[in-house]
Amino acid sequence: MVSVPECFSESYAEARPKFCSAAAAAGGALRSWLNPKAHGPNGEALYLDTARFGADDAPNMLVLIAGTHGVEAHCGSGAEIAWLRSGGPSKLPKDTGALVIHAINPYGFAWTRRVTEDNVDLNRNFVDHDKPYPKNDGYLAIADAVLPQDWSEASKTETERVFAAYAQKHGAYGLQGALSSGQYTHPDGIFFGGNTPTWSNRTIRAIARQELSRARRVGIIDFHTGLGPFGHGELICAVTPAAKSFPRAKAWYGDELTSPEGGTSTSAVVVGIMTDAFPQELPDAEVTPIAIEYGTYSVPEVLGAVRADNWLHQRGDVRSTQGRELKADMKERFFPAGDKWREMVWARADQTIGWALKGLGAP
Repeated sequence: MVSVPECFSESYAEARPKFCSAAAAAGGALRSWLNPKAHGPNGEALYLDTARFGADDAPNMLVLIAGTHGVEAHCGSGAEIAWLRSGGPSKLPKDTGALVIHAINPYGFAWTRRVTEDNVDLNRNFVDHDKPYPKNDGYLAIADAVLPQDWSEASKTETERVFAAYAQKHGAYGLQGALSSGQYTHPDGIFFGGNTPTWSNRTIRAIARQELSRARRVGIIDFHTGLGPFGHGELICAVTPAAKSFPRAKAWYGDELTSPEGGTSTSAVVVGIMTDAFPQELPDAEVTPIAIEYGTYSVPEVLGAVRADNWLHQRGDVRSTQGRELKADMKERFFPAGDKWREMVWARADQTIGWALKGLGAP
C-alpha cells in the first residue's frame, strides 16, 4: 500500500532522488538536463529530469509536468511519485506511453520561488519574442506598489491602499488580471514574462521534439497550486474556446473543465503559457493540454506571498530572519502542511489521469 503523504517532499533536494528512484523502480527510461545557469541554496546542481514509459513509437502519450512554477513542484512531484509508486506505468494501455517531467523549473523548486533563475514566470514566457509583447497597462499603474522599497507594515498598508483603489475602479478580477496576466516591462516585478526564451523554455521544447515526435495523440496535465478552494483540483483549459483542442478537452473532462476566457475559471486570462510549446513543436499531433490547479489559501494571501518573495530576492536578504520567515510563508501558501491536502491532491490527480488515458484511447 502506497503512503501518499510520503510521496511528497519538503525540498527539491529530497524530491529529486525520490522521483528518480520511483521512476527507475517502475522501469522508466530516465534522462536528466543540468541547468547551467543556476544552483540551489546550498550550491547544489539543479536538474530537470524525465522518465519515459512505453514503446518508442507509442501513438498515444500521457505527459505529466511538475514545477512550471517552481514552488508548486512540491505538489506536482508528489502526484507524479504517487502515480509511479502506485503502479501507474504498468497499467498503461498497450498503445499508450507516458512522459513524466519533474522539476521543469528546478531553480524555482530549490529556492521556494515561482519564477526561474531569470525572475521569469515560465507560464508567461512562451510568447513569440520576435513580436511586440502583450501590453498590461494595469500592471504599469500599480508596479511601484507591487515592489516597495522596504517590506514593513507601512509599505504593506500603502500597497493595500493602491490595490483597493485600483479594484474599486476596475473590479477585483480586474486587479487580479493586472497583477497576474503577465507583464514584459518590469524585470524586477512579479509575473514577468521575460524578454527571451528561458533555459526551461528551450529545454522543454527539445524534450518535446525528442520524446514525443512519433506520437499521434498527446494528453498533458500540468500541475499548479495557489488558486481556488482548499485541496480542490480545478481542471483549467487555458487555450481559447475557439482552439481545436478545446472541444477535445471538453469531451475528455466534461463539466469539470473550466476556461479563463469563458469566465468559468479562478485563473485570469494569461498569455505565453508553457503548454503552448507542445502543439508548436508537435504540429502533426493532436495535443490536448490542461492545467490542474489546487486551491490553498485566499488570493490576497497567495499574491502577498508572491510579492514578499519577489521583494526578498530584489531588495532583501534571503539568509536573514525575515528572509527565512518569508520563505516559510511562501512555501505554505503553495504547499500547505499536513496529510489531508496531499491526499486530496493525489485523489484528484489519479481521477484526472484516468480521464486523460480514457480520452487518449477514445476512437
